[in-house]
Amino acid sequence: MAIHEECGVFGIFANGVENVASTAYYALFALQHRGQESAGIVVNNDGVFTSHKDVGLVNDVFTPRNLEMLGEGNMAIGHVRYSTTGGGGRENAQPIVVNHLKGNMALAHNGNLVNSFELRSELENEGSIFHTTTDTEVISYIITKERVRAKSIEDAVLGAMDRLKGAYSLIVMSPSKLIAVRDPHGFRPLCYGQRPDGAYVVASETCALDAVGAKLIRDVEPGEMIVFTKDGVLSDRTHCGKEPKSFCVFEFLYIARPDSVIDGKSVHEARKQAGAFLAQQYKIDADIVVGVPDSGLDAAYGYAMESGIPYGIGFIKNKYIGRTFIAPGQKSREDKVRIKLNVLKSAIEGKRVILVDDSIVRGTTSGRIVRLLREAGAKEVHLLSSAPAFMNPCYYGTDIDSRDNLIACHHTVEEIAQIIGADSLGYLDISKVTHLTGGDGSGFCTACFDGKYPTEEPTQSKKERFERWERPISENPKFQK
Repeated sequence: MAIHEECGVFGIFANGVENVASTAYYALFALQHRGQESAGIVVNNDGVFTSHKDVGLVNDVFTPRNLEMLGEGNMAIGHVRYSTTGGGGRENAQPIVVNHLKGNMALAHNGNLVNSFELRSELENEGSIFHTTTDTEVISYIITKERVRAKSIEDAVLGAMDRLKGAYSLIVMSPSKLIAVRDPHGFRPLCYGQRPDGAYVVASETCALDAVGAKLIRDVEPGEMIVFTKDGVLSDRTHCGKEPKSFCVFEFLYIARPDSVIDGKSVHEARKQAGAFLAQQYKIDADIVVGVPDSGLDAAYGYAMESGIPYGIGFIKNKYIGRTFIAPGQKSREDKVRIKLNVLKSAIEGKRVILVDDSIVRGTTSGRIVRLLREAGAKEVHLLSSAPAFMNPCYYGTDIDSRDNLIACHHTVEEIAQIIGADSLGYLDISKVTHLTGGDGSGFCTACFDGKYPTEEPTQSKKERFERWERPISENPKFQK
């Protein structure tokens, strides 16, 4: 699996001044699976914003000293990032803080705009100066422009929503309000809950609410804006129903944590159902079913339950290695796979193995995992993907910006099986993928599998579209001998 996750956002509106930085810290830990490049927190104490963000995992970015320096407040927002627009440096870490004519604003964003190139070009032509290469800064400029002439921050956000196209789950913090916004398609998850003491919390997933002792109230609806103030909670549905719901089905397959609940549906149960569908599609004579940790485990269990073939633990995962881990002095990805995963030889040796993974993208990692099983003595290895074949780029926040490296675009199933060294290979049928949570199968985005995009495709889709690379003068061809 070579796809990277989404971003994760979190916000808290407390009844009074408290250690909201620690609350955000624990919530970001729970959302760490959504992004491991950078992390950040902004604390609001009576309109004074204090922030800290940097490259790295949550535990690396926030030392006890850093958390202490953030101080107390009645509001905070946090963010963990994996870049889908712009590079992964500190300058692109979130949340973004803006000081404008009418005060301060902080913004955390999960998603990807399809019209960010056009909006940024327009803003630059008007004289705007950008300090990052993210579409999040584009959003902050659009909201700020609206705020100059709007009566309130919530009116500014509503005005900005008329201009933003694509995927965005936002948490916006002003000196006195916390605002949660979900795009009209509802591409990315966003929910809110309440602690026993009355504090409201907003997060990408319910697992973050659980981590801070909050009870889920409900999901933010596609197109909805929810405003938290000292006077209570207000909901604006001006933009609801303007677009058909297009929730990213890959959230259920891979991105979200299995203990999260999205739109009332358990992620764990959805993945088990994917495995059950695979067992109905592919009736394989085998001795054991194993999953690739972590997001392949639930589907593997579902396959075993449906097929009657024993479920087993095939891999031991090193829990102390983050996804950004780079082995000192090692350039080979295969070495990193060996450090991260080790086969439980006693469970595999001499057996016909059904290996379930969450997806197959480029095929390189899958090939190395199959090889590990072969080296451990597996007689046969049958690889099944709990996702359909990736055939198209994603423009809404998952890190697939080109067809160039998608193995299914260039090879048949039989050829891919041969390339990765498996005895057989199977993908989840695309007709089943939208039925993982029951219902009629509507309301999902499956564009990465079938090319049916809910929006217009962007004119510029490369991740680095806003990068302006600099080079030393010595590298200029004019100065080469």
